[in-house]
Amino acid sequence: MTTVRTLVVENDPTDDVRVLGEWLTEAGLELSVIRPHAGEELPAGDLSGYAGLVVLGGGLPDTSWYAAEENLFRTAVRQKVPTLAICLGAQIMANALGGYVARAEAGPELGPRLVAKRDAANNDVLFADVPLMPDVIQFHHDEIVELPEGAVLLAASPSYPNQAFRYGDRAWAVQFHIECDADMLAGWIAGSADVAATGADPADLTARCAAALPDVAETWRPFAHRFADLVSGRTSARTELPLLGS
Repeated sequence: MTTVRTLVVENDPTDDVRVLGEWLTEAGLELSVIRPHAGEELPAGDLSGYAGLVVLGGGLPDTSWYAAEENLFRTAVRQKVPTLAICLGAQIMANALGGYVARAEAGPELGPRLVAKRDAANNDVLFADVPLMPDVIQFHHDEIVELPEGAVLLAASPSYPNQAFRYGDRAWAVQFHIECDADMLAGWIAGSADVAATGADPADLTARCAAALPDVAETWRPFAHRFADLVSGRTSARTELPLLGS
């Protein structure tokens, strides 16, 4: 299988590409990681050296590179580079394209959850084969309040309605985490002010997260492979199913 160069932006050293990286590389992508939190510069105005873009989550107080990251998302959309943004990455992507992000009124969302596909997901090249109510891992206290104009909502939940969306035909954002393993989650939980604020028991939350990971992988590993297929050109970015007989 020929490898295809894909840019991964790591916003926080505690949230690396981890198992998502394993799934993408086994599907033929060559990952090139840039770490702006360590002073590495993001590409400015051109992604021609990359066939795909993945932007990860984070929670560092330093936000000095977010404007450059917003520009990176706009560049990816303009150059039609397949893009996948996760948690903080999804929020920055929403802002970059005209949406709105704020502190979640429902408070922090932590640990294993279910989200529900919207009808539009059934016509989406990545989400069509996702189960109706897939398992996800949540770890955020901000939320996407308003989607960018023209964005397509793909998944929702009662308290946090904008859980996944697509912009154009090849840029996806998910509020939840699909990249984590048990060690990553244990580290987040141990040092989280949000966990303490909600009164959640860290040991119980850690155990529940670890127990949910096989179900998360069952859904999101094939999803990652479909994204890799799109990046590699093995599938097209078509997002609407053809009419019967056409």
